[in-house]
Amino acid sequence: MNLEPLLLQLIDRAQIEQLHKSRGESRLDQVAIESGMIDEGEWLDLLGREFGIEVVDLTEVTIDRDLLMQFPTKAIFQYEILPIREQQGYVEVAVSDPFQMDHSDELTSIHGRPLKFVFARRKEISDRIKELLGVGGDTINELVRIQQDDGEDPFEDLDQEFGELAETARAPSVIRLVNELLIEAVDQQASDVHIEPDEKGLVVRYRIDGILRVQPIPMEINQFSSAIVTRLKIMSRLNIAEKRLPQDGRIKIQISNREIDVRVSIIPMIYGEGVVLRLLDKGRIDFDLNNFGMPAPILKEFNELIRLPHGIVLVTGPTGSGKSTTLYSALNAIKSPETKIITVEDPVEYHSRGISQIQVHSKIGLTFSAGLRSILRHDPDVILIGEIRDNETATSAIQASLTGHLVFSTLHTNDAPGAITRLIDMGIEPYLVSSTVEGIMAQRLVRKLCMQCREPYDVASQELPPDFPQDHSDLFHPKGCRKCHEIGYAGRMGIFELMTNDETVRDMTNNRVSTAKIRRYVLEQGMMSLRECGWEYVKQGLTSVDEILRVTKGDML
Repeated sequence: MNLEPLLLQLIDRAQIEQLHKSRGESRLDQVAIESGMIDEGEWLDLLGREFGIEVVDLTEVTIDRDLLMQFPTKAIFQYEILPIREQQGYVEVAVSDPFQMDHSDELTSIHGRPLKFVFARRKEISDRIKELLGVGGDTINELVRIQQDDGEDPFEDLDQEFGELAETARAPSVIRLVNELLIEAVDQQASDVHIEPDEKGLVVRYRIDGILRVQPIPMEINQFSSAIVTRLKIMSRLNIAEKRLPQDGRIKIQISNREIDVRVSIIPMIYGEGVVLRLLDKGRIDFDLNNFGMPAPILKEFNELIRLPHGIVLVTGPTGSGKSTTLYSALNAIKSPETKIITVEDPVEYHSRGISQIQVHSKIGLTFSAGLRSILRHDPDVILIGEIRDNETATSAIQASLTGHLVFSTLHTNDAPGAITRLIDMGIEPYLVSSTVEGIMAQRLVRKLCMQCREPYDVASQELPPDFPQDHSDLFHPKGCRKCHEIGYAGRMGIFELMTNDETVRDMTNNRVSTAKIRRYVLEQGMMSLRECGWEYVKQGLTSVDEILRVTKGDML
């Protein structure tokens, strides 16, 4: 089929020639869509008019699951087709490619009824197949077939030695299944993958934009849960025979020419071993403070803090609030050939040129405090401590700052003033805290509204929290569309509050004044709180009122 005449209705001859040069073995229309030269929806509309075939939006179509189960899983995945419904003696099947209609006779013979094709976007077909048959459904189907043909469990030897496992004849199927789980997580921009055993079987959840979402998986995957865990242990070089103790490892993988760093945590539970995979997609992270979206006054003040000659700068917030990203961005902003920067981390999350990084190994005595004592002899200018967890680490950080070093670190506190009380509670003398801590940044991550589908609405003032600014125009709330997977949100952004220590705060620290009184004072002096920062984003239409309330619950002024 010659597609050039059709393509020329959407692009010109020069673009066609450009496609010929870059297409390799791919078809012209596929390259044009992947490169963004043409829109898939426009292309399908054009094909529909050419072939007299209807174009449907699968996000608005109810799929007949019973009909779907009458078709072999392998054929559905292999040909990327989706049987939708049965009506008037034929089966309606969605395809994204006219060439897929060449399999009409084969599929008709399988089901016994003639097919009527409709066009739909490729991603919509893929998403609905995964939703209905589960991630890795084709691979699971193949594994079940192998098991039934042999009459035995192909993974019954998984508890044997590593060498035998590596040579297992059917290992490629397990590898493919694990790869599909990881690829799907990366495609959905998940930060974590949770593989959890319970009494009813295996549950797979992806954390996307900070929220866990259950992923549909085939029921048959429960038969291969131990194979999945063992494969992950092999990839992260862990002891596959150890099932009684927690284990931590690391995997480096390449997906779509992007390097993904995977931190693996495996913990024995009552129904089996639970696995959590933390995905660090280095290609998606931008370590540039100017691109963080910080309010201009906070960015200006923070840039001044990170360029001080000595002292301690802390970033606080709950787990997963972007503290490490903020600190790495600060280091990137100040690193130069004239500055010696050393970090002590557990683990080293991101590798950065121009920065000396140390991995903590508690089992051999290389703790945060031990590493910090050693690196002081390496003549650093700036030191990053991954986290201040105890008195020993806090004391080492204080000593480093007193000897003329600039120290960055993190703490788990709800707000900026709370960091002062936390250090004193760790046993640090108040006068040491007041004389070394220069500034504290607290932050959280909130989901951004999808710009394609957000909806304006006029909300009555009485429906808003009392601390929300009353001088607002129409606000926006989430709706849900194809681009954001019907969630209404796409991506995340930070909200921040920055407290710098002045003489009054130092006196309050020395006198062990409560966190509430310190917070009241710095707010009176003009500190923008987390909620105030969030309200500014709400007024700009970047996020919703509900999202700020969810993330800053309990922080009302």
